[in-house]
Amino acid sequence: MLRHEIPTLDALLDAHRDALGPDFQAYRNHCYRVVNLCAELCAASSEQLEKIAIAAAFHDLGIWTDGTFDYLAPSRQRAEAHLAAIGKSEWADEVGAMIDQHHKLGRYRVAPAALIEAFRQADWCDVALGRLGFGLSAEWRRALREAFPNAGFHKRLLQLSGRRLLTHPWSPMPMLRW
Repeated sequence: MLRHEIPTLDALLDAHRDALGPDFQAYRNHCYRVVNLCAELCAASSEQLEKIAIAAAFHDLGIWTDGTFDYLAPSRQRAEAHLAAIGKSEWADEVGAMIDQHHKLGRYRVAPAALIEAFRQADWCDVALGRLGFGLSAEWRRALREAFPNAGFHKRLLQLSGRRLLTHPWSPMPMLRW
């Protein structure tokens, strides 16, 4: 089941519309793809879906809000501040780990791992343009990409990666985790 309207995600993204600027639609669609992928991978409960939506909204946001390609820490800090503001600080460790570990190259195995690993897989699936399926059908992934088109997201990632490589040749991908 594709989720086309996720109020929490929409509200958080709308709050950062100015920072996202012309990349708003591309980032929004990426977040919707990640939420849908993650929710499908872990058969998310309503509480888990809320956590996923919050993590998705903030997971790459530091690129735009903090102007850095080393964005995991600022993205996590913004998520934790949001969770404190809505009285959900008890979610901070799990949501923070979802953000910190979403570019981990191997499986996330620290307990509790299920939601964090599903989020990691979801982001990798999207960054790989749906070529990594993690057990989800190609038909379902294709429908997801049709519902939430790329809108230039991957092109923007390539631009940002190239800029980072030129300015930090010894640390071109600081968000990767081993």
